[in-house]
Amino acid sequence: MASTPCPCGSDELLDNCCGRYHSGAPAPTAEALMRSRYSAYVLGLIDYVVATTLPAQQAGLDKAAMSAWSAQSIWLGLEVESHEPLGGVPEHAWVTFVARWHDAEGEHAHRERSAFVQQQRHWYFLDPTVPLTAGRNDPCPCGSTAKFKKCCGPFLP
Repeated sequence: MASTPCPCGSDELLDNCCGRYHSGAPAPTAEALMRSRYSAYVLGLIDYVVATTLPAQQAGLDKAAMSAWSAQSIWLGLEVESHEPLGGVPEHAWVTFVARWHDAEGEHAHRERSAFVQQQRHWYFLDPTVPLTAGRNDPCPCGSTAKFKKCCGPFLP
């Protein structure tokens, strides 16, 4: 693995790039986490993709479908368009990217602006497809002491 280029497109070797996050080191930025999640899809590391999603959303993920998509796709590349750290406590960030892949239906490109939150030195993806049961005035599911409406609420539909 040491001489394998990282799938995230960084021009680094996997072990020096996303591989260290796959092995347990916390990603230092939301962009690094997003790149490592893309690389995890390429490498079939679906447990990593699940573990880096907001813990309150992990049970709502369809791990079998994620695994099938990962395995049945030929991954063509990742382009990060922007990384917008927003600061705050907890810290939030936006990452806009385009992921490309080929499957039985042809070639695809998916552009997304994803939200992330950092808790206890770990960044997590806020998955807009997995609903949270928190009300506006409930404590935020990310584990902060803030209300949902003041914390992660504005980052989710």
